Amino acid sequence: MNNSLLNKLAAAALAVTLATSCGASTADSGDNNAKAQAVTAALPQCSGDSAMVLVVKQCDMGPRVPGTEAHARCATWLKDRLASLADTVIEQQAPVTTFDGTRLTARNIIAAFNPEAAQRILLLSHYDCRPWADHDPDAARRRDPVMGANDGASGTAVLLELARVMRDKKPSIGIDILLVDVEDWGDSDSDAPDSWALGTQYWAEHPHVAGYKPMMAILLDMVGAKGATFMREQFSDYYAGDIVNLVWRKARAAGAGNLFVNSVGGAVNDDHVPLLQAGIPAIDIIDLRPGSDHGFFPHWHTTADTPDKLDPATLQAVGNTLLAVIYNQ
Repeated sequence: MNNSLLNKLAAAALAVTLATSCGASTADSGDNNAKAQAVTAALPQCSGDSAMVLVVKQCDMGPRVPGTEAHARCATWLKDRLASLADTVIEQQAPVTTFDGTRLTARNIIAAFNPEAAQRILLLSHYDCRPWADHDPDAARRRDPVMGANDGASGTAVLLELARVMRDKKPSIGIDILLVDVEDWGDSDSDAPDSWALGTQYWAEHPHVAGYKPMMAILLDMVGAKGATFMREQFSDYYAGDIVNLVWRKARAAGAGNLFVNSVGGAVNDDHVPLLQAGIPAIDIIDLRPGSDHGFFPHWHTTADTPDKLDPATLQAVGNTLLAVIYNQ
C-alpha cells in the first residue's frame, strides 16, 4: 500500500460512485455500552496465539514475493487451509503487469461461508510481500525483499483464524474471505495509484460471482504490531463512514477501543480503493502512525518487518472486533 495526501489520489477518489454517511461515531451511553459488552461476552472468540502461529508459518516460507517459490508455496498452503475450513474455495488466476513491466499471474484466493446467503460481508487482506525494502534504514539492504510479517501476513493470519471460528460456529449471514495477490509491487517514486493492488483491481473488474455486491467490505492491512494505532483512514471515513462507525463501536465493545482510535488519520491507496471505485462500501483497518516519516508502523517496507515486531494481543483484538461485526448482524 502507499500513503498519500488526499490531493495525490483525487483522480481515484473522483471515480468512486458510492455515497454513504461519514463522520466520527458518537460515544455509546452507559446502558448501551453495558449491553454491548454483555453480547460480546457471548460471542465466539479468536486466539491471538493461534493467529501468531499462522504469521510465523507464512514467514517461515520466506518472503512471499510474487514469482518466487516461497510465494507459490504460500498460495497453495492458503488455498488448502481455507478448503479445510470454508464451504467453498476457489482460486482466481489473474494476468497482471507491474509498473516496471514484470508480467505475473496473480493468485487471488476466495473462501465462502454460507454461499447461499444473500446478505454478505467481504473480508480481505493481501498475502504477498514487497520485492524490495526501499524504506530500510540500511541503504545496502534496500533491494532485499521484505518478510512482511505485519505487512501482509498479519491480516492474512487473522482471516485464517476467523475461518477456523466460523467453521465451528457458522454465522447467520454470508461471509467471503478474499486473499489478494500482487498488492505491494507498486511504484513509490511516482503518483501512480494504479501501480498498487493489482490483484484487487483485477478482482473488482472480474468478481468471483457475477454481480457480487456485499453489504460491506473490511480490509485488514498491518494489523498485528505492538503499539498499533488504527485511526479512521480518510477514504474509508469519507466514503463508508457508517461502516467505520460500526466497526469502531464494536471494537470498543470488544475492549479494543485503545487500538481503534476515533480520529481521522491519513489517506491510503490500498486494496479498498478499487472496491470503492466498483461501488462496494469498503473500509481499511490499517496501522497509521502520524509521527513516523511515512505515516505507517516503524518497520514498514524494511527488512525488519519480522514476527518479533508483532503482538498476539493485537491480532486477537482485531479478530474479536470482526467477530462482533459478523455475529451481531
